[in-house]
Amino acid sequence: MVSIEVISRSKSLKGLSASDEFSLDAPVSLIVEKLSSVNKISVNRIRLTYKDSNSKQVPLNTDKSLFDNGFSLKENIALYAKDLGPQLGWRTVYIIEYLGPLLIHPLFYYIIENYNQENYTQTQYLAFVMATLHFLKREYETIFIHKFSNATMPFFNIFKNSGHYWILSGFLLAFFIFKNSINDSFISKILFQTNDFPSSINYTLFGLWAWAELSNLKCHLTLASLRSNPSDKKYVIPYGYGFNWCSAPNYFFESLSWVFFAILVGNWSAWLFLAVGTIQMYIWAIQRHKRYLKLFGDDYKKLKRSIMVPFLI
Repeated sequence: MVSIEVISRSKSLKGLSASDEFSLDAPVSLIVEKLSSVNKISVNRIRLTYKDSNSKQVPLNTDKSLFDNGFSLKENIALYAKDLGPQLGWRTVYIIEYLGPLLIHPLFYYIIENYNQENYTQTQYLAFVMATLHFLKREYETIFIHKFSNATMPFFNIFKNSGHYWILSGFLLAFFIFKNSINDSFISKILFQTNDFPSSINYTLFGLWAWAELSNLKCHLTLASLRSNPSDKKYVIPYGYGFNWCSAPNYFFESLSWVFFAILVGNWSAWLFLAVGTIQMYIWAIQRHKRYLKLFGDDYKKLKRSIMVPFLI
């Protein structure tokens, strides 16, 4: 046995002296479960860390033992526990995020049509169909396809995370695309401007958008297939459609679908959402690329994959 002292970093959490209960070979999750039982809170609320040589708090991998986390047999081991507060499941978070546009777009589309007697253009109709199908697809993927590495996130983060979808891809897109100019002023025409291409161009853009969306779905299915067991957090190099070109083809195809949407619509709100979303996805793609290089080293480097845009970056 080893002497373990768990020191609380939160006023709401009691510490723990686990000297006689755990060995170096015991998974850290057992200590978290003990803390959960003593404090009568969910294990997902507890973060267990240790101090490194620079007195920095380093999170422990709860799926591994103390030995695998770098501890060796010594007289005292000091761990630190923090209460992360109320948690919400990641799957629930995504469902709530994508629900915003699914509610907002029909609300604006049908209220404007019924009460203001607006005659929608083909562009506006296709924009409504594309936005609705996109977020229905996202909800389907969230419920049936995606596997999540982390079980929960802090509850109050839901408001920050939802803002991107409820405001940028919900309110802004719906309001400025489905409502025509309020008056004849130059500013009003700019704010509510939408393209009016011939049907041949509109349907070509719609077809390209559908291809990008289905390609994105294909990439998500590939990623999901890497983990037959949802609890398995082992990383595997993905291969196949898209992944042979770059580390994050799902982000590439998603950005591409919004490029076709923005070209079709032409409104500033669509270009704004495209820019914000693409920048964020590129940041995530860089993180994924670096993680692959760190985990797989030369085996991944020799594949010569770009980060997000095939053959470019």
